[in-house]
Amino acid sequence: MENNPWTIISEKNIYENKWIGVTEYKVVNPSGGEGIYGKVHFKNVAVGIVALDDREQLWLVGQFRFTLNQYSWEIPEGGAPVGTDPLESAKRELKEETGIAATNWKHLLTMHLSNSVSDELAIVYLATGLKEGEAAPEDTEDLHTRQVPLEEAWQMVENGIITDSMSVAAITKIKLMKLLGQL
Repeated sequence: MENNPWTIISEKNIYENKWIGVTEYKVVNPSGGEGIYGKVHFKNVAVGIVALDDREQLWLVGQFRFTLNQYSWEIPEGGAPVGTDPLESAKRELKEETGIAATNWKHLLTMHLSNSVSDELAIVYLATGLKEGEAAPEDTEDLHTRQVPLEEAWQMVENGIITDSMSVAAITKIKLMKLLGQL
């Protein structure tokens, strides 16, 4: 089951910037047919943070997402350059986006965000022992923060208000951990 049934005939770099690269492959697929396959390669590891206080309130970040052409509520997220410590990048992103520093960090989950077209890896952490401070978002970010009870965040997932895949997975995992008495 682990052998690759795809054969790559050729590959061509189509586009590249400092965040992603797009490659088009000519391939023979598992059924023997020839075709093309496109892959988006991410140059960063995505990091996400569930910042949860002792009252089971978590922080969400809202921003307009250019790719979706709509506003999105999400857990704090960012990128860790490949080869760097993703936890250090998560700490930096939480501080930048919300002003929060946390004393306790726990790996929550690892996931591939859209493995049919990209190799983007995401690592999500649970941050507790929170101390609020001053946010310092990047110039490209117009962020709004919101503190909500875990149950409200779960309802936002359930009602399709939160649709970002890292946020959906992380909030679902936290909700499950609460139901199982692991939180």
